[in-house]
Amino acid sequence: MTLLQWFVFFLIVQIVHFIGTWKMYEAAGRKRWEAAIPVYNAIVLMKIINRPTWWTILLFVPVVNLIMFPVVWVETLRSFGKNSTLDTVLGIITFGFYTYYISYTKELNYISDRSLIPKNAVADTISSFLFAIVVATIVHTYLIQPFTIPTSSLEKSLLVGDFLFVSKFNYGARTPMTAVALPMVHDTIPIVHKKSYMSWPQLPYFRFPGYQKIERNDIVVFNWPVDTVYFFRDLSGRHVDKPIDKKSNYVKRCVGVAGDSLQIKDGDVFINGKQLILPERARPQYSYSAKIKPTEGIDYQNLFNELNDYKADRGGFVDNENLYFPAITDEMSIKLKNTYGVYDVKRNISKSDSIYSYEFTFNPKIKDDEFLNMISRIKQSQRFYVNEMEGNRIYIHNLKSEFVDILKKQKSVIKVKEIYEIFPHNFKQKNWTVDNFGPIYIPQEGKTVQLNAETLPFYKRIITEYEGNNLKINGNEIRINDKIATSYTFKQNYYWMMGDNRHNSEDSRFWGFVPQNHVVGKPIFIWMSISGINDGIKNWRIRWDRLFTTVGGDGQPYSYFKFFLIALAAYFGISYFVEKRKEKKE
Repeated sequence: MTLLQWFVFFLIVQIVHFIGTWKMYEAAGRKRWEAAIPVYNAIVLMKIINRPTWWTILLFVPVVNLIMFPVVWVETLRSFGKNSTLDTVLGIITFGFYTYYISYTKELNYISDRSLIPKNAVADTISSFLFAIVVATIVHTYLIQPFTIPTSSLEKSLLVGDFLFVSKFNYGARTPMTAVALPMVHDTIPIVHKKSYMSWPQLPYFRFPGYQKIERNDIVVFNWPVDTVYFFRDLSGRHVDKPIDKKSNYVKRCVGVAGDSLQIKDGDVFINGKQLILPERARPQYSYSAKIKPTEGIDYQNLFNELNDYKADRGGFVDNENLYFPAITDEMSIKLKNTYGVYDVKRNISKSDSIYSYEFTFNPKIKDDEFLNMISRIKQSQRFYVNEMEGNRIYIHNLKSEFVDILKKQKSVIKVKEIYEIFPHNFKQKNWTVDNFGPIYIPQEGKTVQLNAETLPFYKRIITEYEGNNLKINGNEIRINDKIATSYTFKQNYYWMMGDNRHNSEDSRFWGFVPQNHVVGKPIFIWMSISGINDGIKNWRIRWDRLFTTVGGDGQPYSYFKFFLIALAAYFGISYFVEKRKEKKE
């Protein structure tokens, strides 16, 4: 909805409120016109129902107001003696319109001094529960949001099973754009796996001022811009358009900010021609390979476990005289070079072979274990994802071309479709890879770029999806909102996000820029970390050295957990002695 549409909607709500309540205002000793003045009428209503004036603010806080409106409806009814369970139910299920019936058919007896104390334990519990939800929703939306690291894309900086607190106020809290949604729930209701929100109406984008801007090397939580994945863990391939604030939450490192020129050379990031210097805590990982001497009797499993540190379950891959490591740091590669019986260690860099996605259509009647085994082996030696689609198709995401011929030869495969995966998905950039990419300009608010057949693929999605313009292309002619365009001026800032686990990260190299309005917040604190979080509770192991560690800062992470325990013990100890002293005085 546009601002004008919201203004009209707001006026309609005020008219509806006036018609339904003006008699109640008069019965409470107020003036009729006080029910008609926007915002002021809410302040007066709070006085009528004997509730704090600051409740008015909560009526205008998105999502929180979905809780507050029913509360106010019920409180209004009770202020005029309608205390029965039936009155409460009718007030809620009619969305407050029950007040019309009361106003125009019943004698209004205002109770100015009614008791606000709940009359029974159930009412008291419900009141406390609603208050807790309101407070938690405000904190979750505008201050701090809990977040769990689900994938390995930021290892070693952040690990699978890290539980974070994400600050909303560092970059400025973004108000919800989805007006009707369950509080503190993302796109899916837990357990029942149902959609947790209504796509309409949508509020305009607004962000409160933050006290810092996104800088290079910041770890950022954002809504995945290209998310159209269906809800409820559906693997059928169905897509759905989601509101911005209901798209999946991703966490990556910002390696390029608005206005930067970014290039990747042999896996290293260069900004404006200079190599990006990463902070000490950032430990990028790459795919490595090495030659081995089989006669030396190397204990491969121990070697994999040692070099993969927290990821002993991932290990590596052995193929004759070759070792493959899907993700280790350069530091670990040096250790690998010094391992007895290992030689010719090198980082696997994609230079000339572009990465594509392939859709393999196969005959499900042919049992082809070799095909599935081959996929499993390839997956251990390089980065890609497999998604089953409609029973007889397998979509292999970001597959190196060298493996395609091997899979094509499998007897069950009947068709192969190639899709170029590297942003901007234009075959003119087909020599670009995840390790050799660019240069590319990262759009900045207010800056203008020239539009032509060469540049349009980079900014097409920005023009149409992120900034809401109508784009038409007729030969070499480009029209934006039905006007011929040779240039375009950006309306917001954009960022380039990448994972530290360079060969195991789906990031901007595949789907492009992250708009400013998709930014959620900044991870600041790890309060819990569990190894094996996805392997069942029996395999969980707490990483004690990561508890109560900061995400940013200089030097290596330091756990403040022991100080937390000391402070907790001190609190309970002091509380105990204070209570004892009170008992003695009594």
